[in-house]
Amino acid sequence: MAAPAKANVVVLPEVMDLRAAAPLAQRIVGFQGRPLTLDASGVERIGGLCLQVLLSARLSWAVDRLPLTIMNPSKAFLDSLELFGAPRFAISMTSK
Repeated sequence: MAAPAKANVVVLPEVMDLRAAAPLAQRIVGFQGRPLTLDASGVERIGGLCLQVLLSARLSWAVDRLPLTIMNPSKAFLDSLELFGAPRFAISMTSK
């Protein structure tokens, strides 16, 4: 019997600052070509570069016609999107 497929989930870091941007981009790119879920439940702060990584991923997944979902966005995550003026509807979001 085959092992169950591992979900394509990336847990976003608590602090999404300059230091988190490059590692986050590398992790996300590793899932390119497959549906991806980003777990934003623990996010406390988002900086501009990490927001760019997320928006770039959204565009890449849209071009590939694959779902990119934000799972369980924290209040801080949603508030940060609003502060940056990033539209929430631009990324599909789900909650438990």
